[in-house]
Amino acid sequence: MDTVSNMLAVIKNGEAVERPAVSVPYSNLKHEIAKILAQKGFIAKVEKKSRKISKSAKVKPCLEITLKYDNRTPAITGFKRISTQGQRIYLPFNKIRKVKQGFGISIISTSKGLMTNVEARRKKIGGEMLCEVW
Repeated sequence: MDTVSNMLAVIKNGEAVERPAVSVPYSNLKHEIAKILAQKGFIAKVEKKSRKISKSAKVKPCLEITLKYDNRTPAITGFKRISTQGQRIYLPFNKIRKVKQGFGISIISTSKGLMTNVEARRKKIGGEMLCEVW
């Protein structure tokens, strides 16, 4: 299962029913993606928390993502997963394009860490295109 697509789908489904926050299992990659989404204004905030699944289960870390709305309209209108587990998509910096004429962002995994399409072009670094969010 693709955990990044799952996280984006949980966020989108939570916004569809106007939930104030959603929770997804923790991973460093998902935490970094959520921090970029918070920094760019697509979600309100992200926190790492612990939750107990059942009485006998151990405490597992999770990400608590507070969703953002503008007059009951979700901040994220759509997303697209570019690089999948079966087909990785790598691009040099000069092939990285704008998303929705600059109203969206691409999240790119580079040798310098995760960054948006604008930062990658400015730093002239290519990498793996993870997803687009608008």
